[in-house]
This record gives sequence, C-alpha cells and structure tokens, in this order.
Amino acid sequence: MRNFLKMMLAVICGFALVSMIGIFVVLGLLGASMSKPAVSLGDNSIFKLELSGVVQERSNDISDYVGMFGGDELSYIGLDDILSTIQAATTNDDIKGIYLKCGILSAAPASVSEIRDALLRFKTSGKFIVAYADNYSQSAYQIASVADKIYMNPEGILQVTGYSLQTVFFKDLLEKIGVEMQVVKVGTYKSAVEPYVLDKMSDANREQTQQMANSLWNKFLTDVSLSRNVEVSKLNEFADNGLVFDQAIQTVNYKLVDSLIYECDIKDILAKRVESDKKDLFFCSLKEMKSILKPSKYNENKIALVYASGEIDGGNKDEENINSKKLSKQLLDIADDDDVKAVVLRVNSPGGSAFGSEQIWYALSKVKAKKPLIVSMGGYAASGGYYISCIADTIVAQPNTITGSIGIFGLIPNAKGLADKIGLSFDGVKTNAMSDFGEINRPMSEKEFSLMQAHVCRGYELFVKRCAEGRSMSTDAIKAIAEGRVWTGEQALNNGLIDVLGNLDDALTIAVEKSGLESYELVSYPEKKDFLTQLMEELSGVQTKIRSVANPSMYIQHFKGLINGNALQARMPYFLIIK
Repeated sequence: MRNFLKMMLAVICGFALVSMIGIFVVLGLLGASMSKPAVSLGDNSIFKLELSGVVQERSNDISDYVGMFGGDELSYIGLDDILSTIQAATTNDDIKGIYLKCGILSAAPASVSEIRDALLRFKTSGKFIVAYADNYSQSAYQIASVADKIYMNPEGILQVTGYSLQTVFFKDLLEKIGVEMQVVKVGTYKSAVEPYVLDKMSDANREQTQQMANSLWNKFLTDVSLSRNVEVSKLNEFADNGLVFDQAIQTVNYKLVDSLIYECDIKDILAKRVESDKKDLFFCSLKEMKSILKPSKYNENKIALVYASGEIDGGNKDEENINSKKLSKQLLDIADDDDVKAVVLRVNSPGGSAFGSEQIWYALSKVKAKKPLIVSMGGYAASGGYYISCIADTIVAQPNTITGSIGIFGLIPNAKGLADKIGLSFDGVKTNAMSDFGEINRPMSEKEFSLMQAHVCRGYELFVKRCAEGRSMSTDAIKAIAEGRVWTGEQALNNGLIDVLGNLDDALTIAVEKSGLESYELVSYPEKKDFLTQLMEELSGVQTKIRSVANPSMYIQHFKGLINGNALQARMPYFLIIK
C-alpha cells in the first residue's frame, strides 16, 4: 500500500509539473508573439479589414488566442479597434487604401452605422476602398456599400432579405413543468415580461416591433441607395423576390455588386489601384494596424470616455456586464478629478436592475454638476440603458440605435406546480405575515401582489421623473412616449428622447466644444486588463465563455438572474432576436 501511495503521489506531482511547464511554455510563446515590434509599412501598403465574426463594443486581447484553450470558434472584433484603426489609416501616408474582406458579420445595426461613418470619413482623404466577399451577410454588405468597387465570388450569395425581429416565448414550457411567472409591471408596451406569460406578441408589442423593424430597414435602404445609386424600390424587389438564392449575376444586374471575381484575382485589382506589381503589395491586418497606433500624447486636460456596456447588474462578469457599484465609484472618482474636463458616456445596454440604474444615475448627476456630460448611444440604450442616459447635457444616437423602453416590471416565479410534480413539499414557521414573501414554492397573496404593484409603480414614477428632469419635459409628456415603448434613434429624435443623430466621434466633438479645450488627451474607462491577467483568468476557468446563441446556458443564466437579482427590472425584451 505504501508503494502504491508513493507511485500515485509521484504521478500527481509529475502531472502538475508537466502542466506548469506547459503553461509557462504557452505564456512564453504568446509573450514572444505579442512582443513583436510595430509593423514597418511600405509604399504600397493596404489596410486589410476583415469584417466577419461578431462585433462587440470593446476589444479583448485574449480573443485571438481563446481557441488554443478550447474556446468557441467564433471570432470577436472590438468596435473600438475597428474605429481607431480606420482613423489611423486615414492619416497614415503609407496606407493607400482599405481592402474590406467581408463575410458573415454579426453586429448591432448601430455598430454597422458606426463603421460605415468611419469609412465615409476615410474616403474624404481621397484614398480608395475596395470590398470583396465570397458571401456577404446583410450587415457586412451595408458597410461594404460605401466602397468604390464591390466584388463577389461568381458562386457567392448576397444576403439582402430585410429585417426579422423575433421573440422566444416560454409560457407553454413553464406551464408544462409547473412554473407560473407572477408579473407586476407598468407600461402597456413593456414587453420584456411577455415571453413568460404569453405564447405570442401582444398587439401593442407587435405594433412597436413592426415599427422598429421598418425603421431599421429604412436605414439600410437609405444607406445602400445613396452609396450605390440604386432605387429603394429595386432594393425591396431584390429582397422580396428571394434573389438571394438566384444566380450571383443578378447582384450585378441590380447594381449591388460591380463584378464577379474569384478571391485570388483581387490582388490584381488592388495592384492597379496603387500602380504597382501585386508582388509588392503589403497587406496590413487589423492587429498590425493596432501595433502602429500612436498613443495619445500626455495632456493635463483629459476627456473621459466611459464605457457602460451590457446588462446592469446582470451577471458576475464585469467585462460583459455593468456592475453598478464599480461604475458608480468610477464616475464619482472622475467627477472629483479636476484634470477631466468633460465626460462621454458610451452606453450599449438593454437595461437591467432598476436599483442599479438609479445608483449610476446619481453618480452621473455628480459628474454633470462639475463638467459637461455627453452620452453616445451604441446598439442599445433602452430601459435601464436610457435611465442612465437621460441626465446627459446632450444625447447622441445612431438612427438605428434601440432606445426608450421607459418602464419597470417585477417577476416572481411560483414553482409550486413543479414541486408537486416531482414530489416536493414545504413546511415551516414564521414570525410575521410576510416573513416568507418571495418564496417560489407558493403564489403571492392578493395583499402581497398589491404591495408589489405599488412598489413597481413608485419605481416607474421615479424613472419618469428622472427622464422628465433630464430632458426638460413634463412628466405627462414623458409618459406619452413611455409605457415601456421601444424606439429607434430616428424615432427618439422626433419625440425628444435624444438630441442629435450621430456617432461616437460626433459625441466626442460635442464634448470638446462644450469643454472649450483646444488640446486634450482621451482616456478610456474602465481600464482594460492586461493580456497576462486575461490569460491567467482564462486558464483558471474564471472566464469560461459560452457565447453561442444556441446554447441553453444563456437562457438558464438569465432565469437565475431574475430569481436572484433585484426585484425591479428596467429592461427591454431579453430574447428579442434581430436578424
């Protein structure tokens, strides 16, 4: 037995030693790969921007290496990286043009507009943009439409089919397993609770969702029509007739694509653009462009760019969601920092905890009392996302930003039916009438429901008050466009919920103007974790990411958040799928 234990101990120690050596080898290899000097650009350099994968608000340096540790196969691109590298290519004399290598791109409509706007600014430099794809997704094509020339594979597909907005409903599933979702809400259009109590959209929700889909599609039509000089009716004809499945030559006939070529021939076209031999072309990737970005010059005058991305108190991963305590503390620190002369809050959030939203709002009120506060809305700034935006001096949003949804709800599950089905019973004692309020093994009483409804109504009135104060409108005027209704940025401008249609760069310009600065340093918050910290967390399993939309863990995590989180939720529909 003693020899056996010695052998087992030796095996365990050997395994641990080999694992540690492996980790250090990987760290060494990755460290070496990341310590390469900045790329030296030649006379015939072209920025090759690959538009495929999933666009997220901010880049994560570990994303490029996740696959080495069993991560998902999807690639993730930071919108901040795309915008900064396009700007760098605009001012770098060695970069002669941009080659958009497009594919299947998943991005919020407003993120698509941010990238288009950056490319349109790039074109004002007189440099060229050429786009190619074997297959264009709708989002990728909306971006590629700004190119001087668009090419596609002779056997390729151009996915221009219009927008589909769908919601997943769980009512029948919950009934089958014996769970009742007890809903308390304010707002006719507050549709975030519908998946739990209905099996299809309510008439009010269908109305607002259809209007939102039409607004998103009209933005696509306007963009492509202007860039390609194609009538909107022709674009709708292409989408309605299912020409996505027709021969690729139809895309040329409709003037959506200039020519059909194979990818290997694109070098000849680009070589002619720079008047050089294709052997002398140098393609600079996004990662390489990042390496030549010039850091901001130190300046005692700072503009703070604060990112508020994800659900508010929606999970335990701060990098993917908004932790109201951490964000509030950071905002209060910024308010007290005399070097920061203005703040741009970049909001990309569908909302979440009403309590967390209020804490962030209060911290922002301290910022606004001392310096200009500008909000730049990303893909979503709805419900709690709008709650934290409404206080700004100026709100900037894309025409296809999803915003509004001024409403609040509470959900308390009643799992008594499930307990009965599986043979569980509960018994106990209590000292007061409501000591066991919130227990999921019984339904709410009429008194409890009444008290909960009053609590939700007070939360709604506070939300409306914050919006009315922030927008200098009456509470009645806010309520007329509230009721949980979701709007696009274009609609929000018309009803006074935002001030300007524009992008992040426009918001920064407004902040600089309001601060009166002639020179400044742009500082982003929260500070990104360094690569080694991210890597060690990945290796230790702290940040295991399951991001596939088909993975049921996404739904399970959401339900856990509803049960364990704050009672009041200021959130837009969680399961709204925009395609």
